[in-house]
Amino acid sequence: MTHNYNGMPATELTDVTWQKSQHSNPNGACVEVAVLPDGEIAVRNSRFPGGPALVYTRAEIAAFLAGAKDGEFDHVLS
Repeated sequence: MTHNYNGMPATELTDVTWQKSQHSNPNGACVEVAVLPDGEIAVRNSRFPGGPALVYTRAEIAAFLAGAKDGEFDHVLS
């Protein structure tokens, strides 16, 4: 069993399926997510698939997505 931790090499997360948004940048600069066997969610930069993965709980991702849907982070794109 793999011990998941923030900053771990994404290549150590085996038996997961990485997914990116259909709205991703066409040049491949994307954020990808994967549901881990224990229910946590990993996030990686698709340009560096073997690079570090950040690992979040479902509650942390749910809070982030709720904020994004409410427009709380729109200012970072201005």
